[in-house]
Amino acid sequence: MIKLFKSRIVWALSLMTIILLVGICGYHFFYGFTWVNAFYMTVITVTTVGFSEVRPLDDSAKIFTVFLIVSSVFIFGFAISVITEYILSRNSLQLLKKKRVKNKINRLSNHVVVCGYGRNGKQAAEKLRAYNKPFVVVEKDEKVIEANEDDVLFVEGDVNEDEVLLEAGIDRAQYLVTALPDDAINLFVVLSARQMNDNLFIISRASQVTSIKKLQFAGANKVIMPDKIGGDHMASLVVMPDLITFMDKLSVEGEHTTNLEEVEIEDFQGQLDCSSIRDLDLRRKTGCTIIGYITPKGNYIINPEADLELEPKGKVIVLGRPEQINKLNLMFQLD
Repeated sequence: MIKLFKSRIVWALSLMTIILLVGICGYHFFYGFTWVNAFYMTVITVTTVGFSEVRPLDDSAKIFTVFLIVSSVFIFGFAISVITEYILSRNSLQLLKKKRVKNKINRLSNHVVVCGYGRNGKQAAEKLRAYNKPFVVVEKDEKVIEANEDDVLFVEGDVNEDEVLLEAGIDRAQYLVTALPDDAINLFVVLSARQMNDNLFIISRASQVTSIKKLQFAGANKVIMPDKIGGDHMASLVVMPDLITFMDKLSVEGEHTTNLEEVEIEDFQGQLDCSSIRDLDLRRKTGCTIIGYITPKGNYIINPEADLELEPKGKVIVLGRPEQINKLNLMFQLD
């Protein structure tokens, strides 16, 4: 719709330019006006302001002037209508878009609220999109929102305001990712969000080591320091480069490149014997290998034994090639 209006505006401006050039050239070449007088006569003619002519006109000049007046009335009228319609329609489209986004957000539950759409926030959003996890981004910079062409649900506003967080559905959300560069703002967001949703799992960014305990005390479940992670990763590439390079090859990006998957034991119930890892027998059925187990209490067991008893609320971490992970998801209809 916007592209259509823009093409019509270009067409209208082109017609206006043409009629001005016709008037200027006509008065200059056919009736002997100087360039300045020709320009002046053309402008007062097409704008119909009613000033007197530079000099008396003969019959042919009067006919030419009438032609300019009639043509310019239609062309300028068309141009004004197109520009006015474009402005009104653009405003209407923006309002409709905001209303549509608001309706989509109101229908969400157990989603993720991402505060900030900078480098870290955008990376988090891309990961969530790859896993089809519904999310809402809170961003106060209008230019960042307008520059984004992806199908992202944005709430424009300051994360310090409770109304903005509520508009993003923080009271119905399952996770909050606050990825702002200012630790003080992240702390305030964590405090506000924890008060509005006690069951929220909060992941906060931190820039300073001294901020970690404060964020945890305020209610953050996990605190991440992107700079520390990056430094550790670079140092690890020096100490054990082959191992880290291999770990980098383990992708969890999306449907066709995933090497790791987290699966709840409940997803297998009714389809497999879930008494133990041996009973699941995922290696034979899908080619995937179980490399970890998470107990219902949140304890992590790396490389669990085959006879480890499984609990319904537990989870297994499986490793496999993308086609094996895909086979696992298709076989057990996992999301």
